[in-house]
Amino acid sequence: MRQKITHYISLDADAATLAFYRIAFGLMMFFSLVRFALNGWIEKFYIAPKFHFSYCGFEWVKPIGGYTYLIFIICGIASLMVAVGYRYRLAIVLFFLSFTYIELMDKTTYLNHYYFISVISFVMIFLPANAFFSVDAKRDGKVYSERVPRYAVDVLKVLLAVVYIYAGLAKLNSDWLVHAMPLKIWLTGNTHLPLIGPWLGREWVAYAFSYAGAVYDLFIVFLLLGRRTRLFGFFLVVVFHVLTRILFPIGVFPFVMIVSSLIFFSPLLHRKLLAGIKWVLTFGKNKNISGSPADATNRVAVRPNVFVAYFLGIFLAIQLLLPFRYLLYPGELFWTEEGFRFSWRVMLMEKAGYIQFRVRDGITGRIQYVNNREHLTAFQEKQMSFQPDFILEYAHYLKDLYAAKGMARTEVYAESYVALNGRLSTPYINPDVNLADEYESFEHKTWILPFKESIAGF
Repeated sequence: MRQKITHYISLDADAATLAFYRIAFGLMMFFSLVRFALNGWIEKFYIAPKFHFSYCGFEWVKPIGGYTYLIFIICGIASLMVAVGYRYRLAIVLFFLSFTYIELMDKTTYLNHYYFISVISFVMIFLPANAFFSVDAKRDGKVYSERVPRYAVDVLKVLLAVVYIYAGLAKLNSDWLVHAMPLKIWLTGNTHLPLIGPWLGREWVAYAFSYAGAVYDLFIVFLLLGRRTRLFGFFLVVVFHVLTRILFPIGVFPFVMIVSSLIFFSPLLHRKLLAGIKWVLTFGKNKNISGSPADATNRVAVRPNVFVAYFLGIFLAIQLLLPFRYLLYPGELFWTEEGFRFSWRVMLMEKAGYIQFRVRDGITGRIQYVNNREHLTAFQEKQMSFQPDFILEYAHYLKDLYAAKGMARTEVYAESYVALNGRLSTPYINPDVNLADEYESFEHKTWILPFKESIAGF
Protein backbone atom coordinates (compact mmCIF):
# COMPACT_ATOMS: atom_id res chain seq x y z
CA MET A 1 0.00 0.00 0.00
CA ARG A 2 2.77 2.42 0.92
CA GLN A 3 4.51 1.75 -2.41
CA LYS A 4 1.28 2.46 -4.29
CA ILE A 5 0.83 5.73 -2.44
CA THR A 6 4.43 6.73 -3.11
CA HIS A 7 4.03 5.87 -6.78
CA TYR A 8 0.81 7.87 -7.04
CA ILE A 9 2.42 10.91 -5.44
CA SER A 10 5.20 10.75 -8.05
CA LEU A 11 2.75 10.92 -10.98
CA ASP A 12 2.28 14.20 -12.82
CA ALA A 13 -0.37 15.82 -15.00
CA ASP A 14 -0.65 18.60 -17.56
CA ALA A 15 -0.49 21.99 -15.85
CA ALA A 16 -3.05 23.48 -18.26
CA THR A 17 -5.94 21.88 -16.34
CA LEU A 18 -4.93 23.53 -13.08
CA ALA A 19 -4.15 26.83 -14.80
CA PHE A 20 -7.57 27.02 -16.43
CA TYR A 21 -9.31 26.15 -13.16
CA ARG A 22 -7.35 28.92 -11.40
CA ILE A 23 -8.46 31.48 -13.99
CA ALA A 24 -12.09 30.35 -13.97
CA PHE A 25 -12.24 30.24 -10.18
CA GLY A 26 -10.72 33.69 -9.75
CA LEU A 27 -12.98 35.34 -12.32
CA MET A 28 -16.14 33.69 -11.00
CA MET A 29 -15.32 34.82 -7.49
CA PHE A 30 -14.63 38.38 -8.64
CA PHE A 31 -17.93 38.72 -10.50
CA SER A 32 -19.77 37.06 -7.61
CA LEU A 33 -18.38 39.65 -5.18
CA VAL A 34 -19.23 42.50 -7.56
CA ARG A 35 -22.78 41.15 -7.90
CA PHE A 36 -23.07 40.93 -4.11
CA ALA A 37 -22.00 44.55 -3.72
CA LEU A 38 -24.18 45.91 -6.55
CA ASN A 39 -27.26 44.28 -5.03
CA GLY A 40 -26.65 46.19 -1.81
CA TRP A 41 -26.23 42.98 0.18
CA ILE A 42 -23.14 44.18 2.08
CA GLU A 43 -25.24 46.87 3.70
CA LYS A 44 -28.32 44.65 4.07
CA PHE A 45 -26.68 41.62 5.65
CA TYR A 46 -23.61 42.94 7.44
CA ILE A 47 -23.92 46.64 8.25
CA ALA A 48 -27.61 47.39 8.81
CA PRO A 49 -28.41 44.61 11.36
CA LYS A 50 -27.99 45.46 15.03
CA PHE A 51 -27.14 41.88 15.92
CA HIS A 52 -25.23 39.15 14.08
CA PHE A 53 -25.47 35.40 14.58
CA SER A 54 -22.08 33.74 15.08
CA TYR A 55 -20.65 30.29 14.48
CA CYS A 56 -19.62 28.36 17.57
CA GLY A 57 -15.97 29.16 18.26
CA PHE A 58 -15.96 32.13 15.89
CA GLU A 59 -17.92 34.63 17.96
CA TRP A 60 -15.04 37.08 17.53
CA VAL A 61 -15.66 37.31 13.76
CA LYS A 62 -17.94 40.33 13.30
CA PRO A 63 -18.62 42.99 10.68
CA ILE A 64 -16.54 46.13 11.23
CA GLY A 65 -19.05 48.78 10.26
CA GLY A 66 -18.27 50.72 7.10
CA TYR A 67 -14.85 49.08 6.95
CA THR A 68 -16.64 45.85 6.06
CA TYR A 69 -16.55 47.10 2.47
CA LEU A 70 -12.75 47.00 2.71
CA ILE A 71 -12.87 43.24 3.37
CA PHE A 72 -14.88 42.77 0.18
CA ILE A 73 -12.46 44.99 -1.76
CA ILE A 74 -9.48 42.95 -0.54
CA CYS A 75 -11.31 39.76 -1.44
CA GLY A 76 -12.15 41.09 -4.93
CA ILE A 77 -8.58 42.23 -5.65
CA ALA A 78 -7.24 38.89 -4.40
CA SER A 79 -9.62 36.99 -6.69
CA LEU A 80 -8.30 38.90 -9.72
CA MET A 81 -4.71 38.26 -8.63
CA VAL A 82 -5.55 34.56 -8.40
CA ALA A 83 -7.10 34.62 -11.88
CA VAL A 84 -4.02 36.15 -13.54
CA GLY A 85 -1.60 34.26 -11.32
CA TYR A 86 0.14 37.33 -9.91
CA ARG A 87 1.85 36.67 -6.57
CA TYR A 88 -0.43 33.69 -6.49
CA ARG A 89 0.42 32.28 -3.06
CA LEU A 90 -0.20 35.60 -1.33
CA ALA A 91 -3.34 36.16 -3.40
CA ILE A 92 -4.98 32.81 -2.65
CA VAL A 93 -4.19 33.12 1.06
CA LEU A 94 -5.73 36.61 1.13
CA PHE A 95 -8.75 35.36 -0.78
CA PHE A 96 -9.29 32.39 1.54
CA LEU A 97 -8.96 34.51 4.69
CA SER A 98 -11.12 37.41 3.48
CA PHE A 99 -13.82 35.23 1.91
CA THR A 100 -14.01 32.94 4.93
CA TYR A 101 -14.15 35.97 7.23
CA ILE A 102 -17.11 37.24 5.18
CA GLU A 103 -18.76 33.83 5.46
CA LEU A 104 -18.28 33.72 9.22
CA MET A 105 -19.53 37.25 9.96
CA ASP A 106 -23.16 36.19 10.15
CA LYS A 107 -24.46 32.63 10.23
CA THR A 108 -27.75 33.84 8.77
CA THR A 109 -26.23 33.90 5.27
CA TYR A 110 -24.92 30.32 5.39
CA LEU A 111 -25.06 28.51 2.06
CA ASN A 112 -23.44 25.26 1.02
CA HIS A 113 -21.70 26.91 -1.91
CA TYR A 114 -20.03 29.50 0.35
CA TYR A 115 -18.56 26.61 2.32
CA PHE A 116 -17.53 24.93 -0.95
CA ILE A 117 -15.65 28.06 -2.03
CA SER A 118 -13.83 28.28 1.31
CA VAL A 119 -12.84 24.60 1.06
CA ILE A 120 -11.63 24.94 -2.52
CA SER A 121 -9.67 28.14 -1.87
CA PHE A 122 -8.03 26.57 1.19
CA VAL A 123 -6.90 23.56 -0.85
CA MET A 124 -5.64 25.83 -3.65
CA ILE A 125 -3.18 27.39 -1.20
CA PHE A 126 -1.18 24.16 -1.44
CA LEU A 127 -1.43 23.69 -5.22
CA PRO A 128 1.05 25.01 -7.83
CA ALA A 129 -1.76 26.65 -9.79
CA ASN A 130 0.55 29.44 -10.94
CA ALA A 131 3.07 27.11 -12.61
CA PHE A 132 1.61 27.66 -16.06
CA PHE A 133 -0.12 30.49 -17.94
CA SER A 134 0.34 33.01 -15.15
CA VAL A 135 2.09 36.29 -14.49
CA ASP A 136 4.27 34.50 -11.93
CA ALA A 137 5.40 31.92 -14.51
CA LYS A 138 6.21 34.68 -17.02
CA ARG A 139 8.16 36.73 -14.47
CA ASP A 140 10.02 33.85 -12.85
CA GLY A 141 11.33 30.96 -14.88
CA LYS A 142 11.70 28.91 -11.69
CA VAL A 143 7.93 28.94 -11.24
CA TYR A 144 7.15 27.97 -14.83
CA SER A 145 6.30 24.36 -15.56
CA GLU A 146 3.95 22.54 -17.90
CA ARG A 147 3.60 19.54 -15.58
CA VAL A 148 2.24 19.52 -12.05
CA PRO A 149 1.74 16.70 -9.53
CA ARG A 150 -1.30 14.66 -10.44
CA TYR A 151 -2.73 14.96 -6.94
CA ALA A 152 -2.99 18.74 -7.48
CA VAL A 153 -5.68 18.12 -10.10
CA ASP A 154 -7.25 15.01 -8.56
CA VAL A 155 -7.92 16.69 -5.21
CA LEU A 156 -10.19 19.22 -6.93
CA LYS A 157 -12.03 16.42 -8.75
CA VAL A 158 -12.57 14.56 -5.47
CA LEU A 159 -13.93 17.66 -3.73
CA LEU A 160 -16.38 18.21 -6.57
CA ALA A 161 -17.36 14.54 -6.39
CA VAL A 162 -17.96 14.85 -2.64
CA VAL A 163 -20.42 17.70 -3.19
CA TYR A 164 -22.41 15.78 -5.78
CA ILE A 165 -22.40 12.30 -4.27
CA TYR A 166 -23.16 13.43 -0.72
CA ALA A 167 -25.95 15.65 -2.04
CA GLY A 168 -27.32 12.60 -3.84
CA LEU A 169 -27.10 10.36 -0.78
CA ALA A 170 -28.86 13.02 1.29
CA LYS A 171 -31.79 12.87 -1.15
CA LEU A 172 -32.33 9.19 -0.37
CA ASN A 173 -34.89 9.94 2.31
CA SER A 174 -38.62 9.40 2.57
CA ASP A 175 -39.56 13.07 2.40
CA TRP A 176 -37.70 13.51 -0.89
CA LEU A 177 -38.58 10.23 -2.61
CA VAL A 178 -41.94 9.22 -1.12
CA HIS A 179 -43.53 12.63 -0.60
CA ALA A 180 -41.58 14.73 -3.16
CA MET A 181 -40.91 17.26 -0.42
CA PRO A 182 -39.96 20.05 -0.45
CA LEU A 183 -40.08 20.29 -4.27
CA LYS A 184 -43.84 19.84 -4.21
CA ILE A 185 -44.02 23.14 -2.31
CA TRP A 186 -41.31 25.04 -4.16
CA LEU A 187 -42.29 24.17 -7.73
CA THR A 188 -45.84 25.47 -7.27
CA GLY A 189 -44.30 28.87 -6.56
CA ASN A 190 -42.93 29.00 -10.13
CA THR A 191 -46.11 28.34 -12.11
CA HIS A 192 -45.87 31.89 -13.48
CA LEU A 193 -42.80 31.03 -15.56
CA PRO A 194 -43.28 30.91 -19.34
CA LEU A 195 -43.44 27.53 -21.09
CA ILE A 196 -42.59 25.30 -18.12
CA GLY A 197 -44.66 27.18 -15.51
CA PRO A 198 -48.03 25.42 -16.12
CA TRP A 199 -46.38 22.03 -15.70
CA LEU A 200 -44.74 22.82 -12.36
CA GLY A 201 -48.02 22.70 -10.46
CA ARG A 202 -48.58 19.04 -11.32
CA GLU A 203 -47.75 16.53 -8.61
CA TRP A 204 -46.05 14.01 -10.90
CA VAL A 205 -43.61 16.70 -12.03
CA ALA A 206 -42.45 17.18 -8.42
CA TYR A 207 -41.82 13.44 -8.16
CA ALA A 208 -40.01 13.41 -11.51
CA PHE A 209 -37.78 16.28 -10.42
CA SER A 210 -37.10 14.61 -7.06
CA TYR A 211 -35.99 11.32 -8.55
CA ALA A 212 -34.09 12.98 -11.39
CA GLY A 213 -32.24 15.18 -8.90
CA ALA A 214 -31.20 12.22 -6.78
CA VAL A 215 -30.05 10.16 -9.77
CA TYR A 216 -28.19 13.14 -11.23
CA ASP A 217 -26.26 13.89 -8.04
CA LEU A 218 -25.34 10.25 -7.46
CA PHE A 219 -24.09 9.44 -10.95
CA ILE A 220 -23.04 12.66 -12.71
CA VAL A 221 -19.42 12.39 -11.54
CA PHE A 222 -19.11 8.90 -13.04
CA LEU A 223 -20.42 10.20 -16.37
CA LEU A 224 -17.85 13.00 -16.26
CA LEU A 225 -15.05 10.56 -15.45
CA GLY A 226 -15.82 8.33 -18.44
CA ARG A 227 -14.23 9.47 -21.68
CA ARG A 228 -17.14 8.21 -23.78
CA THR A 229 -19.86 9.62 -21.50
CA ARG A 230 -18.15 12.94 -20.62
CA LEU A 231 -19.86 15.14 -23.22
CA PHE A 232 -23.28 13.75 -22.33
CA GLY A 233 -22.49 14.25 -18.66
CA PHE A 234 -21.50 17.86 -19.25
CA PHE A 235 -24.71 18.42 -21.22
CA LEU A 236 -26.65 17.16 -18.18
CA VAL A 237 -24.59 19.45 -15.92
CA VAL A 238 -25.54 22.48 -18.00
CA VAL A 239 -29.23 21.54 -18.24
CA PHE A 240 -29.50 20.70 -14.56
CA HIS A 241 -27.81 23.85 -13.25
CA VAL A 242 -29.45 26.24 -15.71
CA LEU A 243 -32.84 24.82 -14.73
CA THR A 244 -31.89 25.09 -11.07
CA ARG A 245 -30.89 28.72 -11.56
CA ILE A 246 -34.23 29.49 -13.23
CA LEU A 247 -36.33 27.83 -10.55
CA PHE A 248 -34.46 28.71 -7.37
CA PRO A 249 -32.65 31.87 -6.20
CA ILE A 250 -29.26 30.34 -5.33
CA GLY A 251 -26.96 32.96 -6.84
CA VAL A 252 -23.93 32.03 -8.93
CA PHE A 253 -23.56 28.51 -7.54
CA PRO A 254 -24.99 26.81 -10.68
CA PHE A 255 -22.40 28.57 -12.84
CA VAL A 256 -19.61 27.67 -10.41
CA MET A 257 -20.56 24.01 -10.73
CA ILE A 258 -20.85 24.16 -14.52
CA VAL A 259 -17.39 25.67 -14.96
CA SER A 260 -15.86 23.46 -12.25
CA SER A 261 -17.06 20.32 -14.04
CA LEU A 262 -14.70 21.17 -16.92
CA ILE A 263 -11.85 19.92 -14.74
CA PHE A 264 -12.86 16.37 -15.69
CA PHE A 265 -12.09 17.03 -19.37
CA SER A 266 -8.88 16.26 -21.22
CA PRO A 267 -5.95 18.71 -20.85
CA LEU A 268 -6.25 19.24 -24.61
CA LEU A 269 -9.52 21.11 -24.04
CA HIS A 270 -7.94 23.25 -21.33
CA ARG A 271 -5.04 24.12 -23.62
CA LYS A 272 -7.48 25.15 -26.32
CA LEU A 273 -9.38 27.30 -23.82
CA LEU A 274 -6.15 28.91 -22.62
CA ALA A 275 -5.15 29.51 -26.24
CA GLY A 276 -8.48 31.25 -26.77
CA ILE A 277 -7.90 33.41 -23.71
CA LYS A 278 -4.44 34.34 -24.98
CA TRP A 279 -5.87 35.15 -28.40
CA VAL A 280 -8.35 37.55 -26.77
CA LEU A 281 -5.70 39.14 -24.54
CA THR A 282 -3.37 39.71 -27.50
CA PHE A 283 -6.21 40.99 -29.70
CA GLY A 284 -6.00 38.03 -32.06
CA LYS A 285 -2.24 38.22 -32.59
CA ASN A 286 -1.13 35.17 -30.65
CA LYS A 287 -2.75 32.02 -29.31
CA ASN A 288 0.29 29.78 -28.91
CA ILE A 289 0.69 28.40 -25.39
CA SER A 290 3.76 26.24 -25.87
CA GLY A 291 2.45 23.17 -27.57
CA SER A 292 0.14 20.29 -26.86
CA PRO A 293 -0.11 18.00 -23.83
CA ALA A 294 2.11 15.54 -25.66
CA ASP A 295 4.82 18.18 -26.04
CA ALA A 296 4.50 18.98 -22.36
CA THR A 297 5.77 15.55 -21.32
CA ASN A 298 9.30 16.76 -22.00
CA ARG A 299 8.94 19.82 -19.82
CA VAL A 300 10.31 19.99 -16.29
CA ALA A 301 7.55 19.17 -13.82
CA VAL A 302 6.83 20.75 -10.46
CA ARG A 303 8.27 18.32 -7.95
CA PRO A 304 5.65 16.62 -5.78
CA ASN A 305 5.63 17.56 -2.11
CA VAL A 306 5.09 14.45 0.01
CA PHE A 307 4.04 16.49 3.05
CA VAL A 308 1.45 18.42 1.01
CA ALA A 309 0.16 15.21 -0.57
CA TYR A 310 -0.41 13.55 2.81
CA PHE A 311 -1.89 16.74 4.26
CA LEU A 312 -4.40 16.96 1.42
CA GLY A 313 -5.22 13.29 1.91
CA ILE A 314 -6.02 13.90 5.59
CA PHE A 315 -8.06 16.97 4.66
CA LEU A 316 -10.10 14.92 2.17
CA ALA A 317 -10.68 12.25 4.83
CA ILE A 318 -12.10 14.92 7.14
CA GLN A 319 -14.40 16.14 4.36
CA LEU A 320 -15.60 12.58 3.81
CA LEU A 321 -16.30 11.98 7.51
CA LEU A 322 -17.69 15.36 8.56
CA PRO A 323 -21.14 14.87 6.95
CA PHE A 324 -21.67 11.76 9.11
CA ARG A 325 -21.36 13.61 12.42
CA TYR A 326 -25.15 13.80 12.59
CA LEU A 327 -25.08 10.13 13.65
CA LEU A 328 -23.68 11.27 17.01
CA TYR A 329 -26.96 13.03 17.83
CA PRO A 330 -30.35 11.58 18.73
CA GLY A 331 -33.55 12.69 17.06
CA GLU A 332 -34.45 13.65 13.50
CA LEU A 333 -31.71 15.60 11.72
CA PHE A 334 -34.09 17.80 9.74
CA TRP A 335 -35.83 18.76 13.00
CA THR A 336 -32.87 19.41 15.30
CA GLU A 337 -30.38 20.38 12.53
CA GLU A 338 -27.56 19.09 14.74
CA GLY A 339 -24.86 18.13 12.26
CA PHE A 340 -26.79 19.52 9.29
CA ARG A 341 -24.45 22.27 8.10
CA PHE A 342 -21.25 21.53 6.18
CA SER A 343 -22.63 18.17 5.04
CA TRP A 344 -23.75 18.99 1.47
CA ARG A 345 -27.43 18.54 2.26
CA VAL A 346 -28.65 20.83 -0.47
CA MET A 347 -32.23 22.11 -0.69
CA LEU A 348 -33.82 19.32 1.34
CA MET A 349 -35.99 21.27 3.77
CA GLU A 350 -38.77 23.79 3.81
CA LYS A 351 -39.09 24.99 7.38
CA ALA A 352 -41.16 27.85 8.70
CA GLY A 353 -41.36 28.94 12.29
CA TYR A 354 -43.06 31.24 14.74
CA ILE A 355 -41.36 32.17 17.99
CA GLN A 356 -42.27 34.45 20.87
CA PHE A 357 -39.73 35.22 23.57
CA ARG A 358 -40.65 36.22 27.07
CA VAL A 359 -38.12 37.68 29.47
CA ARG A 360 -38.78 37.14 33.16
CA ASP A 361 -37.22 38.90 36.12
CA GLY A 362 -36.24 36.00 38.39
CA ILE A 363 -36.60 38.19 41.48
CA THR A 364 -39.80 40.18 40.91
CA GLY A 365 -41.49 37.70 38.57
CA ARG A 366 -42.25 40.47 36.08
CA ILE A 367 -42.61 39.24 32.48
CA GLN A 368 -41.92 41.20 29.29
CA TYR A 369 -42.62 39.97 25.77
CA VAL A 370 -40.04 40.71 23.09
CA ASN A 371 -40.71 42.29 19.72
CA ASN A 372 -38.07 40.53 17.60
CA ARG A 373 -38.27 43.17 14.87
CA GLU A 374 -36.75 45.69 17.26
CA HIS A 375 -33.53 43.68 17.27
CA LEU A 376 -33.45 41.58 14.10
CA THR A 377 -34.03 42.09 10.40
CA ALA A 378 -36.91 40.20 8.79
CA PHE A 379 -34.46 37.75 7.22
CA GLN A 380 -32.66 37.15 10.51
CA GLU A 381 -35.94 36.58 12.34
CA LYS A 382 -37.07 34.08 9.71
CA GLN A 383 -33.84 32.07 9.96
CA MET A 384 -33.79 32.25 13.74
CA SER A 385 -37.35 30.98 14.14
CA PHE A 386 -36.54 27.36 13.23
CA GLN A 387 -32.81 26.88 13.96
CA PRO A 388 -31.98 25.91 17.56
CA ASP A 389 -28.49 27.41 17.75
CA PHE A 390 -29.86 30.71 16.44
CA ILE A 391 -32.61 30.62 19.07
CA LEU A 392 -30.13 29.99 21.86
CA GLU A 393 -27.74 32.72 20.75
CA TYR A 394 -30.56 35.23 20.46
CA ALA A 395 -31.83 34.24 23.93
CA HIS A 396 -28.41 35.08 25.39
CA TYR A 397 -28.43 38.38 23.52
CA LEU A 398 -31.76 39.17 25.19
CA LYS A 399 -30.39 38.10 28.57
CA ASP A 400 -27.45 40.51 28.25
CA LEU A 401 -29.69 43.28 26.90
CA TYR A 402 -32.16 43.15 29.77
CA ALA A 403 -29.41 42.68 32.35
CA ALA A 404 -27.84 45.90 31.06
CA LYS A 405 -31.20 47.59 31.60
CA GLY A 406 -31.08 46.66 35.28
CA MET A 407 -32.84 43.30 35.47
CA ALA A 408 -31.01 41.55 38.29
CA ARG A 409 -31.71 37.94 37.32
CA THR A 410 -32.83 37.54 33.73
CA GLU A 411 -34.65 34.45 32.52
CA VAL A 412 -35.50 33.89 28.86
CA TYR A 413 -38.19 31.51 27.63
CA ALA A 414 -39.42 30.76 24.12
CA GLU A 415 -42.75 29.63 22.77
CA SER A 416 -41.96 28.21 19.36
CA TYR A 417 -43.78 26.36 16.58
CA VAL A 418 -42.19 24.93 13.45
CA ALA A 419 -43.58 23.37 10.26
CA LEU A 420 -41.30 20.98 8.36
CA ASN A 421 -41.77 19.99 4.70
CA GLY A 422 -45.49 20.62 4.53
CA ARG A 423 -46.41 19.17 7.94
CA LEU A 424 -48.60 21.02 10.39
CA SER A 425 -46.83 23.41 12.71
CA THR A 426 -45.94 21.81 16.06
CA PRO A 427 -44.22 22.96 19.28
CA TYR A 428 -40.45 23.15 18.84
CA ILE A 429 -38.75 24.48 21.99
CA ASN A 430 -39.58 23.43 25.54
CA PRO A 431 -41.32 26.58 26.85
CA ASP A 432 -40.39 25.76 30.45
CA VAL A 433 -36.61 25.78 29.88
CA ASN A 434 -34.77 28.96 30.79
CA LEU A 435 -32.59 29.39 27.71
CA ALA A 436 -30.45 31.94 29.55
CA ASP A 437 -29.04 29.03 31.58
CA GLU A 438 -28.27 26.91 28.49
CA TYR A 439 -25.00 27.30 26.62
CA GLU A 440 -23.91 26.55 23.07
CA SER A 441 -21.82 23.42 22.67
CA PHE A 442 -21.53 20.40 20.41
CA GLU A 443 -23.69 18.37 22.78
CA HIS A 444 -27.31 17.48 22.03
CA LYS A 445 -29.79 20.26 22.87
CA THR A 446 -32.23 18.53 25.20
CA TRP A 447 -34.61 21.49 25.18
CA ILE A 448 -35.65 20.80 21.58
CA LEU A 449 -38.99 19.00 21.73
CA PRO A 450 -39.01 15.58 19.98
CA PHE A 451 -40.17 15.16 16.40
CA LYS A 452 -43.41 13.16 16.38
CA GLU A 453 -42.80 11.49 13.01
CA SER A 454 -39.87 9.75 11.36
CA ILE A 455 -38.01 10.51 8.14
CA ALA A 456 -36.27 7.39 6.88
CA GLY A 457 -33.05 7.61 4.92
CA PHE A 458 -29.48 8.86 4.86
